Amino acid sequence: MAKTQPEPIRDPKTDHLLTPQNCAVVLIDYQPEQYRTITSSTRDEIDLNVIALCKLARAYEIPVIVSTVGVDMGVNTGTAEAIMAELPGVTEIDRSGVNAWEDEEFRKAVEATGRKNIVMAGLWTEVCLTFPTLDMQAEGYHVYPVADAVGGISPVAHDQALERMRAAGATPITAIQFGSELMRNWARDSSQRFREVLQWYFPKRFGLVKEGKI
Repeated sequence: MAKTQPEPIRDPKTDHLLTPQNCAVVLIDYQPEQYRTITSSTRDEIDLNVIALCKLARAYEIPVIVSTVGVDMGVNTGTAEAIMAELPGVTEIDRSGVNAWEDEEFRKAVEATGRKNIVMAGLWTEVCLTFPTLDMQAEGYHVYPVADAVGGISPVAHDQALERMRAAGATPITAIQFGSELMRNWARDSSQRFREVLQWYFPKRFGLVKEGKI
């Protein structure tokens, strides 16, 4: 018998896997000053995957929080334009500290989503992503660091940061894995949203590989 219909959808709010209804996306410090010091990955690869996250969040109507550091202080500039272009209506939350969870406005924004599963990415992996991840895990959130959308000042720094977060209970994922988890079944009407992201993603990725940029 041909299988052309999706299986019944589990409760999207209580599902132990990620769904559009049970998670939020958080992006921290995708600023030019941070990019310049990363050596564990290339900016092209990081941008490819963080923009994929943005496209997925928009496609599946997932809340997105964007935070920066040091902009109000005049030390740094804001989030990369290519990222913010994918997030119409999203306002950046600036901070003075490297641990976003210690910033009251950031905490309130996360709490306001009402979601305990937080798909999070930030630069650097070992600081601006790790510190809030550790705090949020301790406060009952389940954080999913997006390993291919982040970077550290060295491969060792990046890898050890992921290990530290994993040891604290966080679950590293990748951008396209996240999309697949949201989509879940090709027979669902909503699967076209994921197809459209993939139709953008793979030509872009193959082009960057051919150019030697990733």
